[in-house]
Amino acid sequence: MSTSTPTTPSTPAEPTGPAGPTAPAQTPAGVRPWWSLALLHTRYQFLETVRVPIAVLGNMLFPGLALVFFVVPQRVVADDPLVATAAVAQLATFAIMSSSMFSFGVGVAEDRAQPFDPFVRTLPAGAGPRLVGRVVNAVLWAYLALVPLVLIGWLLTAATLTPAQAALSVVLVPVVAVPFLLIGLAIGYRLSSKAAIAVVQSVLFPLAFAGGLFMPPEAFPSWLDALSQALPSRAARDLVVQMVTGETAYGAALPVLAGWTLLFAVLAGLAYRRDEGRRFH
Repeated sequence: MSTSTPTTPSTPAEPTGPAGPTAPAQTPAGVRPWWSLALLHTRYQFLETVRVPIAVLGNMLFPGLALVFFVVPQRVVADDPLVATAAVAQLATFAIMSSSMFSFGVGVAEDRAQPFDPFVRTLPAGAGPRLVGRVVNAVLWAYLALVPLVLIGWLLTAATLTPAQAALSVVLVPVVAVPFLLIGLAIGYRLSSKAAIAVVQSVLFPLAFAGGLFMPPEAFPSWLDALSQALPSRAARDLVVQMVTGETAYGAALPVLAGWTLLFAVLAGLAYRRDEGRRFH
């Protein structure tokens, strides 16, 4: 008489490789990681802008032309290293503001008008990669807008920077851009593309003038100087000028810029949620 030993079902062996068990895949096949999607949106948005040459030229040339027409002919200003450096810094701040507000205010509004936009916004990747792509593009175009300005200032004026000041200025560009990116985002998600262009221009130029970007605040009457110190453009201008010349900014510059940044972030968030609820619920 034979006895049989009950057997238990064997579990499938783990697939092994040359160095042991193979680790399970972290992401499903064919799904891009988040950083790859952000890079894809950055590349797509950059190419989309490059295909409109007039947009590229306008972004890069206007601050440089302002320097050529309004600063270079005034040799008293252009030949003074401190004053010339401050003048270049003011126009550099305007270039960053302009690039940031147009990239978001007009760019976002134009995207919302495209039939493809609602489809992209419903994809499971979410809004993060698109937003990162747009932020990177805005900062990149701000840097590119500074290239002609810096070259003209270097060749035709006495403006000068130490290597340390130049390195700090490069780091400061995204910091200055943030509040104006946010107000652009609030405009872009609130308004149509045609309205956004008008509103961005109506906000940008008064902010630039009252912030001392076209003429130094020292030339302002006392009432305008007091009003100017409450504006983000004046705070950004004074911090940039302090960075490149050592001229001390007014004491409230950093808190003013931080306060406006917080306010613009709230407005941008409300505008995005309003647009999301109106178009997708």
